[in-house]
Amino acid sequence: MAEIVKETITTQANSNTGTSAIANIEATSSQTFEYIIYFFFGIIEILLAFRLILKLMGASISSGFVGVIYGLSGIFTVPFEGIFSKGYTEGLETTSVLEPATLVALIVYVILAWGIVKIIRISSGEKQSTN
Repeated sequence: MAEIVKETITTQANSNTGTSAIANIEATSSQTFEYIIYFFFGIIEILLAFRLILKLMGASISSGFVGVIYGLSGIFTVPFEGIFSKGYTEGLETTSVLEPATLVALIVYVILAWGIVKIIRISSGEKQSTN
């Protein structure tokens, strides 16, 4: 979702005035923590998106990559199992599965990441930019 970026912005005033101003803007500790939260939840979202696509396409569990994705993402879908029933489509060679638990997990984890970042911003007491 987000990556950790340390920015430095340099501005210089008009050469006619003979003055120059240099401003360095660095991420605060709360902003750095926000970036870490977004990064962590971004990894979860990517795993869940891979799981959803692989299940829909009927990927074989015998593949090492598919097994790793299912193993890593399975723990994040467990709380949402049983809310809706799974949909199956039989093909000639594969069985496509629609897992609503994965869709619900994708939505819940995005909202959870956003909520955690909002709480960090509120509790930090720092003035936030409106851009």
